[in-house]
Amino acid sequence: MAMKAYITLLKSEKTLRRLSSIQLITYFAAWFSNVAIYTLLLNMKVSPEIVAFVAMLHFLAGVIQAPFSGTIIDRVKPKTLMLLLITIEIFATFSLIFVNTISDLWLLYILIFFKMAAASFYFTTEMSLLPKILDASKLQKANELHSIIWSFSYTLGMAVSGFVVYNLGIKVAFSIDGLMFVMAFFMLRKVQMEIEPIHNNENLLSMMRDTFSYLQKNPLAMHLMILHSFLGLTAFDALVALMVDKYYAGIIATSLALGLLHSSRAIGLVIGPIFLNKYLKNQFIVYVFIFQAVAIMIWALFMHDFYLSLVASVLVGFFTTTLWSYTYTLLQKNIQEKYYGRIVAYNDMLFLGSAALTSFMIGFLATNNFTLESIATLMGLGFIVGAIYFQWLLKTKNIGEINR
Repeated sequence: MAMKAYITLLKSEKTLRRLSSIQLITYFAAWFSNVAIYTLLLNMKVSPEIVAFVAMLHFLAGVIQAPFSGTIIDRVKPKTLMLLLITIEIFATFSLIFVNTISDLWLLYILIFFKMAAASFYFTTEMSLLPKILDASKLQKANELHSIIWSFSYTLGMAVSGFVVYNLGIKVAFSIDGLMFVMAFFMLRKVQMEIEPIHNNENLLSMMRDTFSYLQKNPLAMHLMILHSFLGLTAFDALVALMVDKYYAGIIATSLALGLLHSSRAIGLVIGPIFLNKYLKNQFIVYVFIFQAVAIMIWALFMHDFYLSLVASVLVGFFTTTLWSYTYTLLQKNIQEKYYGRIVAYNDMLFLGSAALTSFMIGFLATNNFTLESIATLMGLGFIVGAIYFQWLLKTKNIGEINR
C-alpha cells in the first residue's frame, strides 16, 4: 500500500516526478564516485586520519556555506540555481581524474569540497522547494519518497561502482560519474518551474539577523533542527573504509567490499519506510530512535565477520530513512513559508556539522587505540540520547502529528 501511495503521488505531481527522476541520477552519481574515492585512498595506503578527514570534507562544505545558502535560495529562482550547482558538480567530478598519488591529495580535498558544497546546496534548494509545490498532506510522502530515492541510488550506486572500479578502474568510474551529471543537467533544463523568488529589499546580513530573530521567537524550530542533527551519527563512510582495511582486505577486493557493505545498509534504507510507514506517530518515533541504537550495536558485535556484517548493515539502515524523513517533515510543518530556504539551510548545517564531527571522531578515536566496535557502539548510544531528547520535547512542547 505504501508503494502505491508513492506512485499515485508521482502521477499527480508532474514537477515532483521530473525532479525525482533527476534526483535519482544525481544521487546515483554522487555515491558512484564515493567508492572510487575511498578505493583510491586505501590504495594509497593513507592513514586513518586522512580517510576520516576526506569523510569529514564531504559534510564540511555544507556547514560552511549554510549561513548564506538559505538566504540565496530565498532570493534566486530555483531552476537557475540548481542548474548552476549541477554545472559545478560536473567540473569537479571530471577533475577527479587528475588525482593519482599522495602528492595530489590537496587537489582531491579541493575537488571534494566544491563537489559536495554544490551537492549540499542543491539538496537544500530542493528541500526548500518541496513545501512550495506541494500541500501539507503530500509533503511527508514526498520526503519519504526523497529518502527512498536517495537510499535506492545509494544502494545501486555503491554496488555498481564497486564492480566498475574493480573491473574498469577508478578513472573510468569518475568519467562515468561526470557524464551522469551532464545527463541530469539537460533533464533539469526541460523542467518547467514557475516558482518566483521572495522579493524584498533586505540585504544578506539583514535576512540572516531576521532568521536568528525568528528562531529566538520560535524555539521549537531550533529544537527540531537539533533533533534532526542526530541523524549525522549515521555518517559511517570513514568507519566502513577502516573496517574494510582492517578486517576484509585479505578476503575480498577493497572496492567490492566497500560497495557491498554500503549497498547492504542501503537495502535497509529502502525497505524500512515501507514497513514502518503505517506506524508513524510522534511517540513511535521515540522507539525508532532506540531501535536505531540497538541496530548499530548489533552491527558492532558482528563487525569482524564480513558476511554477518552485511546482514547487520541491512538492519542498521532499516530505521534511518524513517527517522530522517519524519524529523525533516516536523521541521517543515513548524516554520513559516517566508523562512523555508533559510531554516532548511541552517537545519542542514547542523546535520552536516554533526556528520562532519562524527567522521572526525571516528578518525581521532581509531588513532587513539579505540576499537572500531567500540566506536560504532558510541555512535549507537547517541541515538539513545536522541530518544530521550525527543521524549522530552513531546512532554514540554506542543508538537502535533505530521498527518494533521
